[in-house]
Amino acid sequence: MRWAAMLRGINLGKRQLKSAELRSVVEGLGFDDVKTLLASGNVVFTAPGATAEGLEAQLHDALARATGLKSEVFVRTPQEMDSVVAANPFPDAARERPSFLVVTFHRKPVDAEAVDALIARYDGPERARAIDRELYIDFPEGQARSMLHAPLVKATGDAVTTGRNWNTVLKIRDAL
Repeated sequence: MRWAAMLRGINLGKRQLKSAELRSVVEGLGFDDVKTLLASGNVVFTAPGATAEGLEAQLHDALARATGLKSEVFVRTPQEMDSVVAANPFPDAARERPSFLVVTFHRKPVDAEAVDALIARYDGPERARAIDRELYIDFPEGQARSMLHAPLVKATGDAVTTGRNWNTVLKIRDAL
């Protein structure tokens, strides 16, 4: 089966990981057809008979052993990435400002009611919607100025996530 793995916080500040290192770690686990994307902790590969939970743990542990880098890993199948793209609640943002539309990937379903309640009382320009294990956030003025990050973590109760902008989501899906 084909898989996409997204590592949290790679190539931000001191958490540097070269694409060649990531590819080597994944190939070292015996996985095939390994391709890294965008030098930001994205890799697609073939791992027959694997499970998501098993892959996340294997990749996390192998990266820590090989590089000393401890990064949370989130995996999705091609079908799941297709669903992420199809479910996008903000097609206008995807068209008009795809680098400002962010999808955060979670391990468990995101509490949609908590996100909706937060957005209903939030006074900023951002929009957010939870669908299954993903949270879609439209940052019309960019992420740097947004005051939504901390309230979203509190509302979802999930600080361990990884985010990708819409352009990257599409590239990952297309690479599968």
